[in-house]
Amino acid sequence: DKAIAGYRATYDAAPELVAYAPGRVNLIGEHTDYNGGFVLPCAIPYGTAIAMGRSNAPEISAVALDLGNAKDRFAIGGDAITPLDLGEWENHLRGIVAGSLAFDLPVHGANMAVTGNVPQGAGLSSSASLGIAMALGLSALNGQDDPDRTKLARIAQWAEHEFVGCSCGLMDQLASAYGEADHALLIDCGKIENKAVPMPDGARILIVHSGVKRGLVDSAYNERRMQCEAAARHYGVTELRDLDETRLNLDRNGLDETAFRRARHVVTENARTLEMAAALAIGDYAAIGNMMQASHQSMRDDFEITLPEIDRLVENITSSIDGEGGARMTGGGFGGCV
Repeated sequence: DKAIAGYRATYDAAPELVAYAPGRVNLIGEHTDYNGGFVLPCAIPYGTAIAMGRSNAPEISAVALDLGNAKDRFAIGGDAITPLDLGEWENHLRGIVAGSLAFDLPVHGANMAVTGNVPQGAGLSSSASLGIAMALGLSALNGQDDPDRTKLARIAQWAEHEFVGCSCGLMDQLASAYGEADHALLIDCGKIENKAVPMPDGARILIVHSGVKRGLVDSAYNERRMQCEAAARHYGVTELRDLDETRLNLDRNGLDETAFRRARHVVTENARTLEMAAALAIGDYAAIGNMMQASHQSMRDDFEITLPEIDRLVENITSSIDGEGGARMTGGGFGGCV
């Protein structure tokens, strides 16, 4: 309703459609996606809605209803679209249009009114939600009612890399594009395959914000990715997904301690993610709790992406649950939610 009202007020017309995509919370599998590994996110009932209508002009006009009706307008064309300064909201929109063209998808001139309720800086993929919603809407305006959602996810990832400045994996975009109600989504980020995993009857997911806002671009996210790539080169594998725990330990000589711990997190986290998916499917809450606890400890000690405030929050929740589930930090780290 807000998107439609904002579109009417801005363009004095009714939109042709409203595109929507959800945010996501990752149950387990952190920093494994860009290493070709496994992740287990699920969609959440918060997302981005974009009211859209075709324009006769070869340009995109957008109003950000949650940012004081800030506006952006830019011409369509690969050479004409350039990113603004790092951190500007317009880069998300410009990146999706440039990415669509880079992936050989036509883009029609359009007017847009954008709104969303995914908390920003919370690790719940507000940017992926925006990217997928916009990519879906542009596809629909061009007559594609059933687009290749994996390609749209790749476009949204490309936009993050080239325009937003974050070298993210593909998990967030795939989770937003394929998430199903009452299911988690087990994603094989190496093969780019996913399957729905049903949530146990009566299960509840509680997302608690730590109060510490994080920013992936300004954090050590990109540094962690480079450390993982260095470890993969040391072991002679294309991605850390191809490394098992036995070889991780046997062939560590010559690898600096920090890179080794980064690799150990990824290798063990991949195994935990598969175990967690199996436990979730049968409602084994004790196993779920064990996997989440081990995951958080690995993020804290080996990947070093938690904070004392996050650790205390996880400890308090875990003790309150008393074996009927688990708690862990979620998202890229350095703040956000558990």
